[in-house]
Amino acid sequence: MKKGIHSVSMLLLLFCLAWSTTIDCHGQEAFRRWRKMNQIRADKFDLILPEVMRENQIDMWIITNREGNYDPLYPDMGGGYTSTNGYYIFTDNGAGQIERAALGIGGYLLEQGGAFDYFGAESELKSYIEARNPKNIGLNISKNFGGADGLSYSERAELEDILGKKYAKRFVSAEKLTSDFRSRRVASELAAFAEAGEFSYQIAERAFSNEVITPGITTLEDVAWWMMDQLFKNNLGSSFGMPSVYITGPDGVEALSTNRIIQRGDILMLDWGVELMNLYTDMKRIAYVLKDGEITVPASIQNAFDQGIKARKLVVANIRPGITAQQAEDQIYQALDAAGFNKIDFNKPSSDDVTDVIIGCHSVGNWGHGIGPSIAFFNPVRLTYELKETNLLSIELFAYTKIPEWGGKKLRIPLEDDAVVTSRGVEWIYPVNSKIQIIK
Repeated sequence: MKKGIHSVSMLLLLFCLAWSTTIDCHGQEAFRRWRKMNQIRADKFDLILPEVMRENQIDMWIITNREGNYDPLYPDMGGGYTSTNGYYIFTDNGAGQIERAALGIGGYLLEQGGAFDYFGAESELKSYIEARNPKNIGLNISKNFGGADGLSYSERAELEDILGKKYAKRFVSAEKLTSDFRSRRVASELAAFAEAGEFSYQIAERAFSNEVITPGITTLEDVAWWMMDQLFKNNLGSSFGMPSVYITGPDGVEALSTNRIIQRGDILMLDWGVELMNLYTDMKRIAYVLKDGEITVPASIQNAFDQGIKARKLVVANIRPGITAQQAEDQIYQALDAAGFNKIDFNKPSSDDVTDVIIGCHSVGNWGHGIGPSIAFFNPVRLTYELKETNLLSIELFAYTKIPEWGGKKLRIPLEDDAVVTSRGVEWIYPVNSKIQIIK
């Protein structure tokens, strides 16, 4: 009997050692990640929540969850189990901290996380609010972005029915509050995001190497599925579905994550990100597949990339806290114009000999496209938001430069990596794209 137990133990030990890079048989990796997320939550509740509730003049913030229909902020709050309705309730009583309660939602991970002051029943909602009598009640209602629009029609109707007209008249949108809470970061959160960034760029750069790609054999789809396997092996998520692995030619994108076989002379690009501990990255990489006899990237393609890097330096130099995203965008385009670049609409390059540029430096963090201030034409409301220290931005731009071998058609160089806004401006949070990778 003892011999049998010993044999099983040895087999289990060997299994653990074999999978030590991806699976911890004692649950230490799961516990490590949970602890870090708890620290982020506690820090944000202590440091960010009072600031943003008072800035937005919201006395009480209610986030409603229903089994099978959870608010987008559900992971930020710590998750939990609810059978019917569950409420995260935050009340500004004028003290240093914001009072935090969870009614009708609980469970080991939420309760042991230590972020909430009180756990109660769903039926306590009305009496709980009456006892605090808030002047207004912020709800996650937003016409501008989904991350702040978690309250369903029926949930709102139920709140009105439970609380009555007196408090229903005090309902206000928590759109800006939600944006501010999510997009202002604490140190523990930035540390976790940097960890996600390490996974993101290392997997991407391995994908664009001879470790994964054999010219004439490997397809774009093969590369994308290899990247998906890396997510699986490292217990990561992604806001992308399939990674965008594509080939760019004289007429633009030729194939995107398809069964197109990668050939010599191809210009490869990818756009993707990973999720780790409720934090999402968004970044791009570029590679060139050498033709027979080539030992480096052709000069015209390298020049196009170099023009993109020059433009990126100007973008970064003109972002700082304390101005709106729109003001930053205006300053960036003024600097680009002064340096000889040409502003264009997305994917509408000019016939001029100059390099065309369009930027889309969007918020990033709790999704590939976050809900904070964005220096991006596709986020018009968030262009009006003020850039704050600790905001995470995906520094994204597209630079279009003529390629003589293409009869003057322009190559689109996409650059994108994630950075944090600091008192000094913008600082990269992991090693960014600095070269075209070579596939032999």
